[in-house]
Amino acid sequence: MSERLAIAGSGAIACGLAAVAATRGEVRVFARSDGSCSKASAKVRSICEKLGASVNGNVVASCDPAVLEDATFVVEAVVEDVAAKAALWRSMQGHLADDAVLATTTSSLPVAALAAVSGHPERFVALHVFNPVPKMDLVELAFPEQATAQTRARARALCAELGKTAVEVPDTPGFVVNRLLFPYLFSAVRLMEETGLDAEAIDTCMCLGAGHPMGPLALLDLVGLDVSAAIGHTIGVEVPARIHALIDAGALGRKAGRGFHTY
Repeated sequence: MSERLAIAGSGAIACGLAAVAATRGEVRVFARSDGSCSKASAKVRSICEKLGASVNGNVVASCDPAVLEDATFVVEAVVEDVAAKAALWRSMQGHLADDAVLATTTSSLPVAALAAVSGHPERFVALHVFNPVPKMDLVELAFPEQATAQTRARARALCAELGKTAVEVPDTPGFVVNRLLFPYLFSAVRLMEETGLDAEAIDTCMCLGAGHPMGPLALLDLVGLDVSAAIGHTIGVEVPARIHALIDAGALGRKAGRGFHTY
């Protein structure tokens, strides 16, 4: 790759993006604790093995922010919360190259606000990849007004090098995909509440009748019900009570082993 890529985070998006990048060159992963670092290393290795790629030497994971210092493209990939993202950017200050592009994987938060807390809006971009990253081709790119032409060109070039299709979208809540997708997903939950249909029946109908690769309730489980609720609040769509009840019960979807379905 033309960029020296570093990813700050240890969740599904961070590890998926790191695995894709590792098949094309070296990638650094910055995690905030020894435990998170070990889990991220194991997860990236597992994804790479599923991709049939032996790339362990291309992945350097560390909880020392010094791992970021020679990166030319730094991607923040932590929880969908402005305060959490701002705290991470503050903790990385002093370890970022003066010419590094700074990116966030936010799926719904205001890009202008995140660009401001990064301290360098002229070098900032929202790089919204989709989960699971190795399988999903789209990247939504959203830029603050201050972003330079060079920042825009480098972001598009990185997407191409990662084998992704980049589409520039406006800085609007939910961008394009989530703004259109989540009202549909939540309507499936309300239909279940109104009719008593089980999750399997609704998902089967939408897969076989509408040709969707995954039913709406299974997709909510994949995204994570806590993440889905956060996206709903951000884009101004009412979140069904059933989702809040499942969150309160710890049934967050696939990552918890249960949600609308059991895994």
